[in-house]
Amino acid sequence: MNKSESKADRTKQYIVEKTAPVFNIKGYAGTSINDLMNATGLSRGSIYGNFENKDEVALAAFDYNFGKVVTYIREKTAIRTGCIDKLLVYPETYRDLFTLPFLEAGCPLLNTSAEADDTHPLLREKAVKALKLWKTSIELLVKKGIKTKEINPCTNAPEFTAILMSLIEGAVMQAKLTGQLTELNFSLSFLEDMIKNLKV
Repeated sequence: MNKSESKADRTKQYIVEKTAPVFNIKGYAGTSINDLMNATGLSRGSIYGNFENKDEVALAAFDYNFGKVVTYIREKTAIRTGCIDKLLVYPETYRDLFTLPFLEAGCPLLNTSAEADDTHPLLREKAVKALKLWKTSIELLVKKGIKTKEINPCTNAPEFTAILMSLIEGAVMQAKLTGQLTELNFSLSFLEDMIKNLKV
């Protein structure tokens, strides 16, 4: 890789890192080119010299935002030994909704799915893939726990996964809307009990 390519890559990464929080807070439709310029300190020409249009920036920003959540959870689960303890990382993480920088503006998947309809098919496709990735990772963890005889063999992995994800996203939505943690904590305490009750 030559120096000009290296500099271009660094500039693109800088734009993504600076604009990702803006897209997560304001959404795709609510984020203007001026917002991107203010966030990066770059001119319109500099931004569009690295990205074809706002769509391309938004798609890269979603990958970056969701990637931060995935990396954090993977790092936390990696240091846990049992499947139950690994599953408990999810409610523990979302209890820190207002203190973790990458969740402060809300779950990027929830925020994106709220507006990623037919008007933005590429962004919707990204959100669907992210949802499937999250779903698959939880289901595999539950199935592994059943195989290692840590989790009750009667547990329906897809059903449990759907409830876990719905509890988290519904609780996050209420917390972001009200600015209060009451409903979030109720839901996550319920989820923690659900996870612990999976134990054989």
